[in-house]
Amino acid sequence: MSDLKNRVALVTGGSRGIGAGIAIALARAGADVAVNYREQAVAARSVCAEIASVGRKAIAVQADVSRAQEITGMVSEVETSLGSIDILVNNAAIAQPRPFEEITETEWDEILSVNLKSVFLVTQAVIAGMRTRKWGRIINLSSVAAQTGGAVGAHYAASKAGIIGLTHSCASSFVKDGITVNAIAPALIETDMVTSNPNASPRLIPMGHFGKVDDVASIAVMLAGNEYITGQTISVNGGWYMT
Repeated sequence: MSDLKNRVALVTGGSRGIGAGIAIALARAGADVAVNYREQAVAARSVCAEIASVGRKAIAVQADVSRAQEITGMVSEVETSLGSIDILVNNAAIAQPRPFEEITETEWDEILSVNLKSVFLVTQAVIAGMRTRKWGRIINLSSVAAQTGGAVGAHYAASKAGIIGLTHSCASSFVKDGITVNAIAPALIETDMVTSNPNASPRLIPMGHFGKVDDVASIAVMLAGNEYITGQTISVNGGWYMT
């Protein structure tokens, strides 16, 4: 396992939920962390304060990661404040629970843009530096919805399935450069996104209860430190999907 001390991590959508948990866990493992947010500035600063309390550096950086121009500014701010980005966690996502027939074209485009296009754009923005330094960890947050259809809708499932395909492609492309690329596919982790969805019930989970944010964050830390796992999707789902 690699030591994460003094590594720099960028966590998109890091102001709350799984993103916040991963940001804090990476800091506890030794990394300095940039916490990206789109609207939740107060929450992002709270995450940064918790990171500072464990002795690591942190900044909150605003950007809509579905927009390339804003990503350019975000990456520049992180590099100026903390240094080159070693660990990228593509976590930013939205959910709009809808039956298939009620999904509008606008909703489809927004979900695919925020959940999937952002992974491509942010990865593209940091990969040159990782290749130059011959070290990098990219961790993409997918979902059990990519594997089962989930409880949100076809647009969400499609965006999360796309992340798995993108993860495989990037892992193959970057493997010779000391860069690993993996996905985590959680199911019904106890966050605002899950608890506000009336279709999300613990009855869907064989273990009978929602997962905890730490269940996912611990996997992210493991992947950030591991040098021999790449191109994999790690399922954290209480037994919902087994393969």
